Amino acid sequence: MKTEQTEVVRYADMFAAIGAEARLRILRLLLKAHPDGLIVGDIQAGLGIPNSTLSHHLDKLKNEDLVVVRRDRQFLWYSANVETLKELLAFLYAECCSSQSRKGKSWTKTSKKS
Repeated sequence: MKTEQTEVVRYADMFAAIGAEARLRILRLLLKAHPDGLIVGDIQAGLGIPNSTLSHHLDKLKNEDLVVVRRDRQFLWYSANVETLKELLAFLYAECCSSQSRKGKSWTKTSKKS
């Protein structure tokens, strides 16, 4: 069983991976192509990221289990790992509105000065 600290570190690493603009764009493109995914050439054409840089970003996303890769003959197909993304969102929402100390009190927004 994972400890809460281990989970926090794992999800923080995932957020760090998608915190880079290029990786977030890649992930969004792969979600758009879900469930089929895309080959590297299509990702590169869609985003205009140089191949060497793209390879680095895909490896980072794969290492954090945010994308999955499958081989189909000579092509590698990359897909968003929606199960991991669901876990990430569930982690964020797990504590949503659970604070008993604020129960019955209204949350107020601070207004921005124009």
